[in-house]
Amino acid sequence: MQLQISAVYLCAIIPATLPIRTAHPGWFSILQGYHDFSKAMKYNKLPTTVSVQVEKLKQRGLKFDDEIEAKNHLLNISYYRLRAYTYPFQDNFQENKPFKIDVTFEQIVELYIFDRKLRLLIFDAIEKIEIALRTQIIYQFALKHGSHWQLRPELYRDPMRFANHLDSLQKEIDRSNETFIDHYKNKYTNPTEPPSWMSLEVSSMGLLSKIFQNLKKSPEKLAVTSHFGLKDVSVIENWILCFSTLRNICAHHGRVWNRRLIQIKLPTHPTHIFLKNETIYPNKLYATLSCIAYVLIRISPHSTFSAQLKDLMKTCPLAQIKEMGFPENWLSEELWK
Repeated sequence: MQLQISAVYLCAIIPATLPIRTAHPGWFSILQGYHDFSKAMKYNKLPTTVSVQVEKLKQRGLKFDDEIEAKNHLLNISYYRLRAYTYPFQDNFQENKPFKIDVTFEQIVELYIFDRKLRLLIFDAIEKIEIALRTQIIYQFALKHGSHWQLRPELYRDPMRFANHLDSLQKEIDRSNETFIDHYKNKYTNPTEPPSWMSLEVSSMGLLSKIFQNLKKSPEKLAVTSHFGLKDVSVIENWILCFSTLRNICAHHGRVWNRRLIQIKLPTHPTHIFLKNETIYPNKLYATLSCIAYVLIRISPHSTFSAQLKDLMKTCPLAQIKEMGFPENWLSEELWK
């Protein structure tokens, strides 16, 4: 049974100032540090019709070319979801959150559509990378350590993390409805866990990232790193984490164009052409896109990712290319040619 605790009860049992860190969406935002519950406010905003939503946006200075069409959009793309796309153009420190520049609802929708196309392009690219990573990790370690290498604790750096990851992997195997998992369980009893090429095939990219990061440095780990045109194991560990995080954002239809991401490590000694201009923001999208492009050139030489991205960036509305971390001369980079 899910635990239900009211905010009033929590305030009664928890001191007014308390270090809190919780990701539970029904309680409080992710907080680090101290939160003063004595200043808590009751949420009293009411739901509104799309007509009221349009009027509110007009009062804040947003212009409309076609209000009827705008209402149709708001019936299919929620007002709250679009708020992420109006936010950069509003003065969010004022109570009414007025728009700072002349912008139309239609331009906001254009930005939303651009972001959607960008998200789909990224998701498709990371799918190829995820499959290649999964393949290489399984291949390199299975050849050296056997079919069930993922169960061998001596291969890992941290025994506690190894145990936690193995438990998570077992849960993902148990949830799987793949035919090959059922076949193994019905036919084999020793070991009870399927081999690495089955088990890790059904693991999430996030869990795969954690398992790989916890593996000790070895010739097999270096072979995986080298396959993707890198020399430093810590770089590929970081890239897998960054790609996994971005993949999950895309999978859950989150905005990507101006999001601040996990800082991605730029390779110091890449084996192939990378960026000449490395004075870029490692937490903005351009840096991660550059790393995605670099990997795709290694594993899928005929990939159209770069060409599609260049075409899409020509349509970037509202001068938002800078928000994504793209430098002015990015198209002159050999990586993108």
